Amino acid sequence: MVTALSRWQPQLLGILRIVAGLLFLSHGLVKLFGFPDAPPGQQEVLSLLGIGGLIELIAGTLIAIGLFTRAAAFVASGEMAVAYWMMHAPQSFYPVANGGDAAILYCFLFLYLVVAGPGAFSADRGRWTGPRLRR
Repeated sequence: MVTALSRWQPQLLGILRIVAGLLFLSHGLVKLFGFPDAPPGQQEVLSLLGIGGLIELIAGTLIAIGLFTRAAAFVASGEMAVAYWMMHAPQSFYPVANGGDAAILYCFLFLYLVVAGPGAFSADRGRWTGPRLRR
């Protein structure tokens, strides 16, 4: 059933993508440049957290602008699944206690973007998608 609000779905999906991408990008900025001054702080680029920061910086930027959204979201979702099981789950069974609730949320949000696509306001919409048939 289509509701009056359904017509706004592409725009709200686009806004969700942009906000999630910018927040994800900010985690990469902290790990790679120490900006802003927040935990875990600046990391060595070739460390486990540094590589995570590179993924967050690149995937977050691509997701925010909506370029190669599905591929970037797939990589980001995988990174968050690995981050949860490696860093958070060993501390406690409960996500609210182990600090992994954001990793779980990012993982499934990015997995949704893999399936749903970028929505409105994306660079993917203007990208060439293949040959067009002439009539």
